[in-house]
Amino acid sequence: MNLADMLCYADIDQLTRIADTYRCECSSHSKNELIQTILSTVQRRDVLESRVQDISLEDLRFLNSLLFEQRAAYSLEELAARAQLPAPEPALQASEPPQLQKPDGRGKRPKRAEPPPPEPENSARSAIARFKRFGWLFNGFSHQTRFLYHVPDDVKRRLCEALDRKFRASLDVRGEPSVYRDERGLAEDDVRALLLFVRDNDVPLTADSVMYKRQLQQALELMNVAETAPGRSAWRFGYGRRYRDYPDRFSLLYDYCCFENWLQELPDRLALTAEGERRASGSERVDPSALYRFWLKLYKTPVPNLISLVQWVSRLAGEWTTVESIERILLPLVKPFYYDTPQDVLRKRVLGSMMHLGLLMWGETEGGEPVVRMTPQGRRMVTGNEVRFEDRLQWSGV
Repeated sequence: MNLADMLCYADIDQLTRIADTYRCECSSHSKNELIQTILSTVQRRDVLESRVQDISLEDLRFLNSLLFEQRAAYSLEELAARAQLPAPEPALQASEPPQLQKPDGRGKRPKRAEPPPPEPENSARSAIARFKRFGWLFNGFSHQTRFLYHVPDDVKRRLCEALDRKFRASLDVRGEPSVYRDERGLAEDDVRALLLFVRDNDVPLTADSVMYKRQLQQALELMNVAETAPGRSAWRFGYGRRYRDYPDRFSLLYDYCCFENWLQELPDRLALTAEGERRASGSERVDPSALYRFWLKLYKTPVPNLISLVQWVSRLAGEWTTVESIERILLPLVKPFYYDTPQDVLRKRVLGSMMHLGLLMWGETEGGEPVVRMTPQGRRMVTGNEVRFEDRLQWSGV
């Protein structure tokens, strides 16, 4: 439904609040006059862009969680979760574990500073109330939907366009670089290479169900993209089941095979399932869209707004665009994740993974400036594959 339809079903109290927010001059006793005045005001491009320019960072994150889904309705609890995302720990500057405090002179450890109190739930409800005053959220009108919230379709579209214009004002576009990486199809080929390696070799596992270093190195040598095994001293967590033990790209492909129940971790060795045998034979290719959706679900726990970040990269990087300008635009939307700074999250976990999945090409200008551009396949996948904010992985065969 569009804004005009939502206004017709809204009660006069909400209409009055919306009219007051936009400083509409009309009678508060005539519903028809309120609707007509609100429509003529809100649909002005300068009014909407002014609202977008002045929006707070928290509200911008909340808004982005609503813009790229096709769903029609949200419960209050779902909206509150989006408006009040749990903040990860601040990014730590060192790659070593934090040091314990030393005892004081009396042999006692000093008390730790009390953590700040959590944000009250009212802050999320306040954000929802603001969006209702802006005319961006409306309650349902039937008995079944009156406790659900809806975003008008035309408002969602116009908000996307307004944010797009705002972001593009800071975008730096370049010509085609002389050198660039295009990994389309490589991840799917390497999934099959991993399955063939397990089929044709004895792959013992440690007591922690991890491949031994020798077998891991043999598997890595078969991959199209070179990686080295992570050092044991590195702190690695948050980006998958085996992210701690395997390098970034390999751990994603390994986790995907386990998720699809193509690999099974037996007590003493790694083996293929019957479906894994069929996939290894090459009778059916790996679906890149399925791998992309898996990555979204796997990574959006440490990167809660991953879906909107990917959508914005797809929109902004239609041409060769500098990584620096994309970071300038999107970094305010990114939170740190423990030892990963916001720049680490955006450049390595988002842009880097999109490149490995064949969504993004990564190049370098003659001056050494990194640039990226979406692939045609990447634009189709990002546009045609929806993963909701609440979707979570359901592991099978693990």
